[in-house]
Amino acid sequence: MKGFASYTASGQSFYGVATDQGMIALSPEFPQYPTLREVIAAGALHDLWQAARGRAVTHPTGTFGYDIPIPAPEKIICVGVNFPDRNAEYKDGQEAPPNMSLFIRFPRSFTGHDRPLIRPPETPQLDYEGEIAVVIGKGGRRIAQADAYDHIAALTLCNEGTLRDWVRHAKFNVTQGKNWDSSGAMGPWLVPFTSPAQLDDVRLTTTVNGELRQDDRTSRMLFPIRRQIEYISTFTTLVPGDIIVTGTPTGAGARFDPPKYLVPGDVIEVEAEGIGRLTNTVEDE
Repeated sequence: MKGFASYTASGQSFYGVATDQGMIALSPEFPQYPTLREVIAAGALHDLWQAARGRAVTHPTGTFGYDIPIPAPEKIICVGVNFPDRNAEYKDGQEAPPNMSLFIRFPRSFTGHDRPLIRPPETPQLDYEGEIAVVIGKGGRRIAQADAYDHIAALTLCNEGTLRDWVRHAKFNVTQGKNWDSSGAMGPWLVPFTSPAQLDDVRLTTTVNGELRQDDRTSRMLFPIRRQIEYISTFTTLVPGDIIVTGTPTGAGARFDPPKYLVPGDVIEVEAEGIGRLTNTVEDE
C-alpha cells in the first residue's frame, strides 16, 4: 500500500488506499468522514490503513483519475526562497533572510497526479517548482519547534506551478502568479507521518522530460519544517487538513538563459524519498 488518495471514478468521488494494482475504496464504508480532511481531523488515518489491509482493489489502474488529496483544506500556505542556492538567485546581498517568505494558494489552483497542468492564454510563462508538502493533523497556535512534528499527519508532493510574469505584476505580492486554475499539482497520495526521518534529510528532485532540473535535500532548508510550523502558527491557528508547502530548490525554468518554460507535451516529475513521484503533463487552456 502506497498511501491515501482522493480520486474520481465514473463521475463519483472516492478516497481510499493506492496500491500497485489500483485503488481500494474506503469512503463508502466510512460515511462519517466525507473526505480525507475529516479522516485526519478525527485522527483516523491509522484505523483506515488497518481497514485496507487484505482488501481487494475496487478500482483497477486506468479506471479512475487522481484528485488533490485533500479537496477543501482551510489553508494552503507556501514557503518561498527556502534553499541556499535559491536565495542566491535573488542577488540581493543577503546570505539568508531573517524571516521566511509566505504566500497563499487556493485549492482550485492545483490538480491531481497524472493530470495536465493548464497553461492559460494570457501568458506562456508557466514554470514548475517541486516541493514537499506537510498536512497538519493536530491543530494549534504558537506551536513550539520541539512539538512541531507532533502536529503533522501526513506528507505529499507538490508541483507549485507558477506564471512567472504574473508574480511580478505588483510591488510586493505574488498571489496572482500563483493561483491560476490547475496551474500546479498535488499528490499522488498522502503518506502517514510517523518518524522524523521522513523529513529531516530527504532528497527532493524535479525532472522535465527526463532531464534533472532540481535536486536538493530537506536538511539544507534555510527554514526547517519545524521552524515553519512554529512561525506560521504564531500568527494563525493551524487546523487539521491545513497544508504547508515547504519550499523549492534552485533550477526552475525561469533561471535558465534563455528560460525553459513549460509547453504542451512536457512531462514533469517531482519525486521525494519515501513519499513517491508526482507526474503531470501540460496542456493549453
